[in-house]
Amino acid sequence: MNHGPDDQGPEGLDSDELALRRILHDAVQEIEPRDGTLAHLRRAVPARRARKRQALVGAAAAVLFVGTAVPALVHVSNSGGANVNSSNAGHGEQAQGGAGHGKETQGGENTSGGSSGGGQGQGKGGDKGKDGGAGTGPDVGTGGSGDPLATSTAGVPACTAAQLGVAGQEAGVPDSAGAVYGTFRFSNISTADCTVAGPGSVSLSMAGAADSTKVGRLRHVAGDPATGLPDPSQELPALVLKPGGSYEVKFAWVPSATCPSTGESDGGGSGGPDPTPDPTPSEGAGGTTTGTSTGGDTGTAAQLMRQDPTADGSVTVSNTTEAAAPTAAVTVSNACAGTVYWTGVLPVA
Repeated sequence: MNHGPDDQGPEGLDSDELALRRILHDAVQEIEPRDGTLAHLRRAVPARRARKRQALVGAAAAVLFVGTAVPALVHVSNSGGANVNSSNAGHGEQAQGGAGHGKETQGGENTSGGSSGGGQGQGKGGDKGKDGGAGTGPDVGTGGSGDPLATSTAGVPACTAAQLGVAGQEAGVPDSAGAVYGTFRFSNISTADCTVAGPGSVSLSMAGAADSTKVGRLRHVAGDPATGLPDPSQELPALVLKPGGSYEVKFAWVPSATCPSTGESDGGGSGGPDPTPDPTPSEGAGGTTTGTSTGGDTGTAAQLMRQDPTADGSVTVSNTTEAAAPTAAVTVSNACAGTVYWTGVLPVA
C-alpha cells in the first residue's frame, strides 16, 4: 500500500511503519539488561579491539618474514661457493634442475638427476670424487684425526701405548670340568685421561703336546661353554680411564680333550716280577713257581704298571691392548685341546 507525503509522520515514517514501531516498542518495553551488562561491554569492546590489533600485527610480521626469507633462500640456493653445505642448499640446487648446478656445489651430495653431475658429484666417503678440495668434516674412515676412537667418548682421545701399563695377569685352578679362568688388567699410567674402546686382540701360543689344530679362540657370548665369565651385558663399548684407573679383560680356557699319554710305563713294562712280596709257591713237575689265585692280584698289578704318564702340553694366552701395546700373557698348563673365550672391556669394581 502506497502512501503519499501527507501520511508520513514527523520523522519521515509512514503510518504503517509508525504502527510497527509502536508494536516493537510495546514488545520490548519490559525487557531490561542484567546487572553488570554495561561493565561487561566496557571490558569486552576494548578487548575485542585489542585482539583485532594483535591479529593485524601478526599478519604484518608474517608478511615481513616471508618477504625477507624468500630472497635469502634464493640467494643461498643460487650461490656456488665452497662453503655451501646444507640441506637447504641441496634442495635449492635440485629445484634449479641442472646438472651443472650439481657439479658446482662442493662438500654436499649431488641431488640433481643429471647423469653428468652424478659422475663426479659424490666420491668415496660422501666427499667429492675428483673436484673436491678440503672437506667440511673429518674423514672417519681413514683413521686420521677423524678416528671415531679418538672422539667417541666426550672428546677424550684414545689411549696410546705409552699411557697403558699391565697391572695384573693371572689364571686360576681348573674347576670340576677342567675349565681355567683368568684375568688381564691394564691401567692408565699417564697423567691425562684417555679412552679405551675395545679389549684389544687375543693370541695363542702352543707348547709341548698342545695341538694347534685343536685349539681355538672365540669372543664370549651369552650361552657359550664359558659360563664362569661375566655376562656380555656388563661389557662397555668405551671407557674413559682416569690417571691410575684400570680395566679388565677376562678369559676362559675350556678343554675339549685331555692331553694324550706318552706311551711309556712307569714300572718298566708288564714283564717285571710279581709285586707280591711273599708269594705262596706250589710245587709242580718242573719245579716252577706260580702265584696263587687271590682274586686277580697279578692282573691288577699288571694294570698299575701299564699306566702311561700324560704328555706335557700348555697354551699361552696373550692379550694386547687396542694401542698395540702393552701385552699381558698367562700360561695354562695341562692344556692340549680346547677353546679360549675372552670378554670385552670390563670396569674394575
